[in-house]
Amino acid sequence: MALAIDVASGLLIAAGSFFILVGALALFRLPDVYTRAHGTSIIDTAGAGFLILGLMLQAGFTLVTLKLLFLLAISFFTLPVIGHALARAALHEKIAPKLAEDRRGRGRNSAGDGA
Repeated sequence: MALAIDVASGLLIAAGSFFILVGALALFRLPDVYTRAHGTSIIDTAGAGFLILGLMLQAGFTLVTLKLLFLLAISFFTLPVIGHALARAALHEKIAPKLAEDRRGRGRNSAGDGA
């Protein structure tokens, strides 16, 4: 039974580490604040979530597990709100996203000429 818990814990910690690395790479590779906010949300939700779940399995049924559960709940409620607030602040400051093509005018033309 201990081997199964160690394997499951190791897989969760490895998955969390993978998502943190992917999110950190996104911070360097993505072009603007809006896409970088998406990269940080990967770190927040998937990376930290899997890491904390893996640590909870390693801790067993102790007070440490309860503390990790509270940390997980707090992070799931607050971190998405923080990311949304940062994106809204960027919009408020009129920071334009870097797009390959501008699609703002599509689908709004009622004349039907396809422009």
